Formats: sequence, C-alpha cells, structure tokens
Amino acid sequence: MLSARDVHKHFATPAGTLEVLRGVDLEVAPGETVAVLGESGSGKSTLLALLAGLDVPTRGSVWIDGRDTAALSERELAALRARRIGIVFQSFHLMSGLSAEENVRLPLELRGDADAAARARAALEQVGLSARAAHLPARLSGGECQRVALARALVVEPGILLADEPSGSLDERTGEAVDDLLFDLVAKRGTALVLVTHSERLASRCSRRVRLAGGRLSA
Repeated sequence: MLSARDVHKHFATPAGTLEVLRGVDLEVAPGETVAVLGESGSGKSTLLALLAGLDVPTRGSVWIDGRDTAALSERELAALRARRIGIVFQSFHLMSGLSAEENVRLPLELRGDADAAARARAALEQVGLSARAAHLPARLSGGECQRVALARALVVEPGILLADEPSGSLDERTGEAVDDLLFDLVAKRGTALVLVTHSERLASRCSRRVRLAGGRLSA
C-alpha cells in the first residue's frame, strides 16, 4: 500500500549539505499501524512529508498503491493524495476563517463530492463534536481542534492515515483522549496508520515500531 525505497533526503545549508535521511526503507501493509520513533530533529516529519507526497526524495522513491509518486504529475499526485491519504498534524492546520464543519467539508468539496455537507456532519458526530459544528477554531479548545483535524483527515475515507505527533501539543489528559479516538477510528475503518512520535507509550499501541536515528530506520 505504502512503500519507501532507499529514500535519501538532503538539504543545502550555509554550512554545507545536511543529510537528514540516508537510505530509508519502509513497507506499510493495508490496515497496519506503524509507529516511527525518534528524537527531535531525527527526520521523522521529513519522512512523513515524503510519504504523503508533499515533498520529493533527493534519491530513492515513494510508492502509493503501486504507483511511483515521482512519475506522477502534480495534478495526479494531488488527486491520489486526496483520495488515499489523510494527514493529521501536531498544530492542527485548520482554516481559521472556517467553521469546524466547513474545515471538515473542505477536502470533499475540493474533489467535488456532492454529499460533502452530510459526510462532514457525520464525521463530526463520530468525534463527538456535532454541537460545535458552527464554531470557528478560535472558539474551540486544543483537543477539540485536534478532533476536527482528525475528522477532516478521515472524512475522505483514506486507506492511509499519516499522523505527526497528533497529541504532542495537548495536555496529558486531553492528549490521551485524542489518542484513544485516533486508534478507535483507525481500527473501525481498517485504515493503515503511520504515526510519528517520540512517545514510547503511544508507539506501543501500534502493531509495529521502527526507530529513526542517524538518517536510517531500524526495527
């Protein structure tokens, strides 16, 4: 379903070339939950961006559903991402001028789904926010914002969910509630999950754990 093959990622800096990823290989099967552990600055978010098709490797390839993302046009890649991949960020990335329902509805409207409004309301109900559908993000708590972001990521019914420290900016109690909801929804839908985290506790909830250090993955 999702595959990284000998992925390298380098960045040019004033001090020279920074090698963040050095030959990463990762295979994610349908319905599998994989935790990517690593210290801050180890390249976890960089890897997630590559898996999502938001960035391109310096060398190597990323494959989604048997398609090499490097061989796709920007339009084809955007369409594949909209159809197959959901993304949850640590900082929510909600549109401040849109209500909770409008934020969830947005990815459906962008791909022209006629039932976007009904599906967005159903997704908000799943995350327990039906009563907050008309509220702007500024009127929501951090935990509520993350639940809206989770509803937005899953409303397109993706085969793959990529989550970057989804509870990292929340207090412990709220974060655990969001984590519970995340794993519950993924299990019910049979969605594959790649979870980037520095938390051993959270990683232990995944079926497989890998660690990123020195630009390489190890089991």
